[in-house]
Amino acid sequence: MRLLAALLVVLLTPLLTGAAPGPWTFDRDVSRIEMSVRAFGGWRTGRFEDWRGSIVLDPAQPEAARASVTVQAASLRMSPAVATRRAVGPAFLDAARHPLIRFELKSLERLGADRYTAHADITMKGRTRSVAFPLDLRISGERAHLAGALTLDRADFGIGTSGPWDRLVGRQVTVRVALQARPA
Repeated sequence: MRLLAALLVVLLTPLLTGAAPGPWTFDRDVSRIEMSVRAFGGWRTGRFEDWRGSIVLDPAQPEAARASVTVQAASLRMSPAVATRRAVGPAFLDAARHPLIRFELKSLERLGADRYTAHADITMKGRTRSVAFPLDLRISGERAHLAGALTLDRADFGIGTSGPWDRLVGRQVTVRVALQARPA
């Protein structure tokens, strides 16, 4: 009886939610990838404007989701503009020599109804680090909503570790994502 119930859930969930398993694409018009860091006595925030990604998602088994996102490092926009130039310049992201930031979702570990721990690899400036962070994932019809935040130590990626900037800019950088996806 339990086996039959489990089988029905697996078979009917895509029909009930209206979403099918398989590849999904992120809707960049309603999604965002942002960062914040403590610098010069205050908080500086920015947003990455040019990125692409995809996710393989089965609404009946969200734990099996896999995603890949590639961000153009030079697309970071901060205020004031001088902060943007420094952030993407040689002392920090060095976007001319390292144009891409890569995020690879490896697995989701269920914590509760729509709460997960995401396990992923992030590559910046040729250095890859594994991270784990809380993520909300809600699937509603033909839409998946993902929201989460993680904190990175910029020194782990060789970002801003030489010269006076190391003392003037905080080591901890918070990255926030609010993404929406739909079946491809």
